[in-house]
Amino acid sequence: MCSDLLVTELPEGWRIRRPVLDDVAEILRLVHASDIAALGEPDFTTEEVRAALTAPHTDPDRDCWLALDAAGEIVGWAYPSNASARDRDFLEVYVWPERGAPALRPLLALLLARATERGREFGHDPYTVRAGAIPTEQPWISALTDAGFAFLKQHARMTMPLTAAQVTVPEPAPGVTVRPVRPDDEAELRRFHATIAAAFRDTDHPATDYETWWKRRAAESSISWDEWFVGEVDGQWAGVLQSSDSGAEDNGGWVRALGVLRPYRRRGVGAALLHRAFAAYVAKGRATAGLGVDLANPTQAARLYRAVGMRPLYEANIYQRTV
Repeated sequence: MCSDLLVTELPEGWRIRRPVLDDVAEILRLVHASDIAALGEPDFTTEEVRAALTAPHTDPDRDCWLALDAAGEIVGWAYPSNASARDRDFLEVYVWPERGAPALRPLLALLLARATERGREFGHDPYTVRAGAIPTEQPWISALTDAGFAFLKQHARMTMPLTAAQVTVPEPAPGVTVRPVRPDDEAELRRFHATIAAAFRDTDHPATDYETWWKRRAAESSISWDEWFVGEVDGQWAGVLQSSDSGAEDNGGWVRALGVLRPYRRRGVGAALLHRAFAAYVAKGRATAGLGVDLANPTQAARLYRAVGMRPLYEANIYQRTV
């Protein structure tokens, strides 16, 4: 009954339906239009749309919606993300600039209603929900604040142009070495995952178990293992860098996760891992490198990224409430 009531808030002739994988190309056009309006350029790829629809604990038939206008065109997309089934959802709503605006609040309301159910299904009460907004996205920010969300912190999308000179990796700090991960060694992959989990334990980053982490990797259309690295200090395992092919569509390299164990921080491990990844990207002709960072991260990761030459492409506000 709640969902039916919310759908009637759409303009006459508009409707809501569930997305399917055949919608990926049209959804991407919608997201690119939203990105360009907010950022001046696209910031999403086909792989990322597909990943959002196939992520662990996200069921398109129960958790995701599309808004269609009177002509039957997709003008809105809404989905949650919680790959770990922990006590927090991240909600995403994209609408076509201006003409998709009437779908913004109904889609958010659908997500919030479903978040209450998801929290119960995952065994959490209360359940936290978050959403992000570029500061210029005032209609979205107003929808969030009217729905009870409050500002929490900021994230940044860091980027840098890559040059041929970066094929040559700078000499790492004394005792620091970097090598590719051994993808055929399950014990090493488990240690790789455990390093990420341990490195982010003192941050706000939600951890996942190994099986969920691996399931997400297995669902990706491709994995470039030669862009995954292990950093060591005096022969001791110290940190890891995990890349993603999600940026390849835009000719960019993407650092999905960089984690250094606490005893080895401020020893040059993170910088060495980044430089090795940049060299791998350049060798494949990538034009840029990028990553996301929590600006409230207590490890002050953003300082490292700036030190190696990265700069914010944009900063996004993160809002939060409980259901």
